[in-house]
Amino acid sequence: MKRLLVVGGCLLLAACASTPSHPQDPLEPLNRAVYRFNDAADKAVLKPVAQAYQKVTPQPVRTGVGNFFDNLRDVYSAANHTLQGKAELALTDVLRVSFNSTFGLFGLIDIATPMGLKSSKATLGDTFAHYGWQDSSYLVLPLLGPSTVRDGSGMLISNSLEPATGVFQTHTQATAARVLNAVNTREKLLGLEEVVDGAALDNYSYVRDGFLQMRAHQLGLPQGKQQQEEDLNIDDLVDDADASAPVTNDASAPEAKDASAP
Repeated sequence: MKRLLVVGGCLLLAACASTPSHPQDPLEPLNRAVYRFNDAADKAVLKPVAQAYQKVTPQPVRTGVGNFFDNLRDVYSAANHTLQGKAELALTDVLRVSFNSTFGLFGLIDIATPMGLKSSKATLGDTFAHYGWQDSSYLVLPLLGPSTVRDGSGMLISNSLEPATGVFQTHTQATAARVLNAVNTREKLLGLEEVVDGAALDNYSYVRDGFLQMRAHQLGLPQGKQQQEEDLNIDDLVDDADASAPVTNDASAPEAKDASAP
């Protein structure tokens, strides 16, 4: 109920928001405030914890933790693919969970992907989009970061149903699991903030446009004019962060010029 009240309050504040600079961001003043809060929390707590986790935890252990939570997401993915009527993808999710949960030692080892069972995650937000809720306003969630009203609503419902899965028997176990998953996820993104800082004057707009483009691509939706012009991609940012190389807008210009020369 508290979570629903928070989301409801966010939606009510939309009426007080000033004219947004982006058509999909009517909550921009509120979103920017939450973005600043998240940035401060990340610098003060999340990033240092993730760095310490990376330093003291061997890579195989971190990979196993990531595989474990990825296996849990396959369970929800199977349910959502079923709701969308995508039987083949739902069966693939079920097979992934079956193999990884047994031969993969409760999901710690991903043996399904090498077997040819491709991961294709689906969330409740994807299911909402499948049944018509395609246009959704951008929403920055406290501590969780970029999302949309549609995806955030799906996340709330999924989290409320989590105890029904029987994976975690108590709220303490579920909370500990969420913290571990958050730290493990943040560890994978170490270095991304430097890439964003070096690539944009307005970090908020850069992250927002990249996220909206990524979601439009995942859902097969037409992208807005602004996203098409900027051609941003979160996956490219993560790859660049892993390589610890700054992004520049002119990096590919010489090659493009040479390719077009007679």
